[in-house]
Amino acid sequence: MIHSKSWSGRLADGGIFLVLTGTALLSLYPIWYMVAVSFSSSTAAASGIVKFWPVGFTLKSYQAILNDPAFFTAFGVSVKRVAIGAGLSFLLTVLTAYPLSKEPGRFRGRNVYMWFVIFTMLFSGGLIPWYLTIKAYGLLNSIWALVLPGAVPVFNVILVVNFFRNLPKELEEAGMMDGAGPWYLLSKVYVPLATPVLATVTLFSIVGHWNAYFDGLILISDPAKYPLQTYIQQLVVQVNTQNLTADQLKSLSELSDRTLNAAKIFVTMLPVLIVYPFLQRFFIHGIMLGSVKE
Repeated sequence: MIHSKSWSGRLADGGIFLVLTGTALLSLYPIWYMVAVSFSSSTAAASGIVKFWPVGFTLKSYQAILNDPAFFTAFGVSVKRVAIGAGLSFLLTVLTAYPLSKEPGRFRGRNVYMWFVIFTMLFSGGLIPWYLTIKAYGLLNSIWALVLPGAVPVFNVILVVNFFRNLPKELEEAGMMDGAGPWYLLSKVYVPLATPVLATVTLFSIVGHWNAYFDGLILISDPAKYPLQTYIQQLVVQVNTQNLTADQLKSLSELSDRTLNAAKIFVTMLPVLIVYPFLQRFFIHGIMLGSVKE
């Protein structure tokens, strides 16, 4: 009987392993296929013969992107946006969530502020009022137009509020008895204990700022100030073929929109793939603890 259970358990584990492996491969295949297309020749990509490996290996698509100085300018704008936007969002989210995590008896008007915050998450003024507001503050065509409108993400605030509310109240009471003030408690007690949820919301901010392109189209008029996603969305290959040599024409024939678009996606995906593993271990834990209130 014990031997039978042992084999059935092994079979169950093997079946679970196969299902999870198959799911992982299905999830990774679109990314791998995109990479294979980006390194393939235009003819192979257009004919649809690229499946798992590059066909007619070439780096022309990446050269078309990296040889343009505007690419590095846009990359720098995106890095600057992520640094300022994620840092500002982190600071304002913590400063907003901490008082809202207190009981109404300790923070008068707490419920009013909380309903106001939730209202802004459920209802929006619309695209035109949003644009006119940013224009009225003189933020158009600047980095601040990309970071200030979304500096206080309400969903992140609610996650942090719930996390703060689930921390033992005895910690704050003990600190107050020792003479600690609100700023000391926030920086030395609440923030260190809230590392999982803060890492989670920081990841949300980093990915959100890095992947955003629409606000760059609307709010930025100078192409030199485009973030990377907006730059790539606007990127087109414009070549005058009249004065090209035979070698240049041959190189151009190896470039197509399909391979170029695949290269664009892969290049813009790399920074997120590099950052995510460092914050992934906090992701599920932070979401679970920040989304449930006891």
